[in-house]
Amino acid sequence: MKTKLITRTGYNKLKEEHDYLWNEQRPEVTKIVTWAASLGDRSENADYQYNKRLLRQIDRRIRFLRKFLPEVTIVDYSPQQEGKVFFGAWVEIENEAGEVKKFRIVGPEEIYGEEKDYISIDSPMARALLKKEVDDEVQVKTPEGYKEWFINSIEYEKE
Repeated sequence: MKTKLITRTGYNKLKEEHDYLWNEQRPEVTKIVTWAASLGDRSENADYQYNKRLLRQIDRRIRFLRKFLPEVTIVDYSPQQEGKVFFGAWVEIENEAGEVKKFRIVGPEEIYGEEKDYISIDSPMARALLKKEVDDEVQVKTPEGYKEWFINSIEYEKE
């Protein structure tokens, strides 16, 4: 079961995606499908087939967003979070080998897209880090066994 939390930034991006698909892309593709259908034989009409498939993908995404957006809880920054790892935190961690990673803990729907440094709140790493503080040592269960990480910094975006 996926966590139904989202950052304000993530919510706004998904809302913008919905509005773009519904108000701009869908009407455009619908025009092309209508035009291509008017040319006659649809079985060998590549424009028609491609854009009809694209229209189905757009409609599927719009349905998903319309169902998903009202169900999620937007988590905004709160001063009580300072000093500990909670949802929405940017965390920098380091292992004994000196390998450093920095990422933001976000909702499962936010990890797809151009943000490569986001991890899901449902991931083992995020679960292990929750409620920890700077300089804490964290054991994270991985397929190769437990790995040890130290928390270097915790920051929040004050949106």
